[in-house]
Amino acid sequence: MNGPVIELESVSCLLSGRKVLDGVDLKVREGDLYAVIGPNGGGKTTLLKVILGLLPASSGTVRVFGTTPREARSRIGYVPQYRTFDFHYPVTVEEMVLSGRLGHIPGPVRRFSQEDREAARKALDRTGIIHLSRRPICDLSGGEQQRAIIARALVGDPDLLILDEPMVYVDMPTEVQLFDMLEGLLKEITVLLVTHDIGAISTNVTRVACLNGRIFTHDTSEISEEMLTAAYHCPVDLIAHGIPHRVFRDHEKEG
Repeated sequence: MNGPVIELESVSCLLSGRKVLDGVDLKVREGDLYAVIGPNGGGKTTLLKVILGLLPASSGTVRVFGTTPREARSRIGYVPQYRTFDFHYPVTVEEMVLSGRLGHIPGPVRRFSQEDREAARKALDRTGIIHLSRRPICDLSGGEQQRAIIARALVGDPDLLILDEPMVYVDMPTEVQLFDMLEGLLKEITVLLVTHDIGAISTNVTRVACLNGRIFTHDTSEISEEMLTAAYHCPVDLIAHGIPHRVFRDHEKEG
């Protein structure tokens, strides 16, 4: 059994007096592609901010790589829900990815070293867009842009990659490609992602949980009807149209 990368025990979080997370227990193991799903406003982004040490937990224990989130931050790559990079900026894909190394360069005058440039090329290769390295970022498709953002998060060579709604800017066929890419990273890195879109959960996912203030999980790769109903407070059906996404095992076929 792989060791835990993230451990949350009885974690609650208050924002403006409202309990956004309520007694959350979560364990993400090394090599997981772990998905947390749930409705908008269910606390998914808050959960990630607590794991990153950007928000304090009101109660409970948070450990990342066996230490505090702040102490583990250098080992984490993060892709936020809302894009913070301007894709109209006149730089190449390699330059955009290379900018993710700025936090690793000490001193007031920051110059990229050969090591930095090799790290950028490695990140581009891992995300399958090294052939686009010289292309202006404004010329990228939506899926290519998302790969470039993920490459920028990987350029610091993290051990954990956290993604907030990573599929929101891409179409369904591109989702499949991105999940395949993420699965290819699992030999070297652990991945945690959150999404409100149930249909965005690929068969590549190794574990899944549902979050709506409280968390519901069987600590497996299967989404159960009970988990979804508990999280969404209503019955939920899943329909797949030729895309390898999850459906319930006991789903009855018509006819």
